[in-house]
Amino acid sequence: DANAPNPFSAETRIAFSLAEAGPARLALYDVLGREVAVLADGEMAEGRHEVRVDASALSTGTYVYRLAAGGQQLVRQMTVVR
Repeated sequence: DANAPNPFSAETRIAFSLAEAGPARLALYDVLGREVAVLADGEMAEGRHEVRVDASALSTGTYVYRLAAGGQQLVRQMTVVR
């Protein structure tokens, strides 16, 4: 899934589904690959999840979020505008 809204200025939500329960990590990176935030990290149940992203500490620009769960990875881009 993708975040919505995108682009955004204040807040967005990242929705995703897990095929099975287990450890999951959702992190946010800048375009240089530096981790700027960990949005979720720990055991998660099977099914649909939604994580709120507060952009108040983020600069205008493009970011990449990466979800690692169940041996798989999902990578998507999002854009912060001011």
